[in-house]
Amino acid sequence: MHTDLKEIEQAMAEADCLATPDQVEAAIDRMAGEITARLKGSNPIIYCVMNGGLVFSGRLLCKLDFPAEIAYLHATRYGHQLNGSLLDWRVRPTQDLRDRTVLVLDDILDEGHTLAAIVDNLREEGAAAVHTAVLVHKLHGRKAFPGMRADFSGLDIEDRYLFGCGMDYKGYWRNAPGIYALKGH
Repeated sequence: MHTDLKEIEQAMAEADCLATPDQVEAAIDRMAGEITARLKGSNPIIYCVMNGGLVFSGRLLCKLDFPAEIAYLHATRYGHQLNGSLLDWRVRPTQDLRDRTVLVLDDILDEGHTLAAIVDNLREEGAAAVHTAVLVHKLHGRKAFPGMRADFSGLDIEDRYLFGCGMDYKGYWRNAPGIYALKGH
């Protein structure tokens, strides 16, 4: 099925900007400082969750002031199961995680079921510590568990249909430098 490019362009033209590129950059700078302070010296493996985490990871990783192994993983939940352990792994972690510190980078913490399942899996694989970092924490009460937050969050954003900085609209606009909400959503 062919995507209507005019519709994709119109979505951006009509979108509400919820975080400017400068606000996003400031949030990433702050997070880089927090992550460096906490993980420097821990020899972490840093996983980018594909595809959403790609843009955020690329912008964050060069600002971390310590050596780290960098890899990626790609997982989705099977259907709408609430049991977080049921993951459809597109690309599994291949590194030996035993006794390692791990940092998982993703674009957004919406409900968080997939991120929680990824963290559980990494712990099951023997990681000594698993930390999470997301650019956007979406504000609503539908999290995988009450009070769920990533260890490091960039921006708290209202509960709307978001795109930009890794989040997409129909597969497009992941490359937008700010965070936008679809008009009327």
